[in-house]
Amino acid sequence: MAYSIAALNQMGQSAFVEVLGAIFEDTPAIAAQVWQQRPFATGEELYQKMAAIVEALPATEQLALIRAHPDLGSKAQMATASVQEQAGVGLDRLLPEEFKRLHRLNQAYQEKFEFPFIVAVKNHTKVSILSIFEQCLNHSPELERKRAIAEISQIARFRLATLVADIEPTV
Repeated sequence: MAYSIAALNQMGQSAFVEVLGAIFEDTPAIAAQVWQQRPFATGEELYQKMAAIVEALPATEQLALIRAHPDLGSKAQMATASVQEQAGVGLDRLLPEEFKRLHRLNQAYQEKFEFPFIVAVKNHTKVSILSIFEQCLNHSPELERKRAIAEISQIARFRLATLVADIEPTV
């Protein structure tokens, strides 16, 4: 169900968080915080304010947000949106050798950065995801934290676009 910005602006905080709390993986506090900045003129303004909250988080809180995301191709329990997003590019139907490769990449990435690899899968194919994954292993931890936050913001835009009537999924 798509909500109008007017309907979102009129919601109490608990209803607002109920609707938008999953935009950022397991971090409903972002929706709770942005609720205080109502009213929003557009869905784009709502998105920009949510993304600004994430950008302004201290590095430790950004890392907690990053760590709330599942490993790609993981069999672990994850948010419904993550399951759907990963299934959309076939990460739930990997061939055995692809699964092994992804598992190795996840392991190497976790060992180097101490957080999961994040990518807005809707922007990619299975092949491009694996290629980017390998490239990112050469980055510095600071660059990867910043890249992960940018990817999380893109994921949030996609998720918000399914819930708010007047926001485009990409810019």
